[in-house]
Amino acid sequence: MLTLLPAVDVASGEAVRLVQGAAGTETAYGDPLEAALAWQRAGSAWVHLVDLDAAFGRGSNAEQLAGVVRALDVAVELSGGIRDDASLEAALATGARRVNIGTAALEDPEWCDRVVGDYGDRVAIGLDVRRNTAGDGWTLSARGWTRDGGDLYDVLERLNKAGCVRVVVTDITRDGTMTGPSLDLLREVCGRTDAAVIASGGVSSLDDLRALATLEPLGVEGVIAGKSLYLGAFTVEQALEVLRESA
Repeated sequence: MLTLLPAVDVASGEAVRLVQGAAGTETAYGDPLEAALAWQRAGSAWVHLVDLDAAFGRGSNAEQLAGVVRALDVAVELSGGIRDDASLEAALATGARRVNIGTAALEDPEWCDRVVGDYGDRVAIGLDVRRNTAGDGWTLSARGWTRDGGDLYDVLERLNKAGCVRVVVTDITRDGTMTGPSLDLLREVCGRTDAAVIASGGVSSLDDLRALATLEPLGVEGVIAGKSLYLGAFTVEQALEVLRESA
């Protein structure tokens, strides 16, 4: 069964959702702790918690997010602004089960590869991608999706050699758009790595979850859902039931 990771993205102390990762497109949804507790009460075993201000390099909600982690009884994947030993250790010290490293995987590959080797299952690498200008491949994005970070498969090959055990793959042109997940991208990534793959971006319906579940034999392990839950396209309970039925 795919793991469901309901998302709580935090900016300026509030739970928000973006469209295609663009700053200025935020829609606020209130208190991050209340959002996370709602997903927990609904039966989710995980929460995907993101510090957007840290990801964009415009501030930090670290203390607030540490409080959210401490208040939850479920596993947390914590993301945003983890770029060196100090920020990594601080993120893990919150009690988060796993941290997600994005920009540093591209800008500081030597550090990233060491961390992947040292921390194993406690570290996932976030691969945020868009089609390249030629339309024949995928370009990675860094710094809160504001800078290009190289070719997806070149980086994935490097991560494979470093022993990366899990990647979070986001087609950022679909993130927050409710247009469905990028199934072809996920199939391609699964074909290029033995790492477990978590799908992110575009999930809009229970049928999208059913489609993602068909990729589990290829290596897709979980799915992050955000805007679809906030807008009521489906509930956590409904999502979990569909994923159980599709297993």
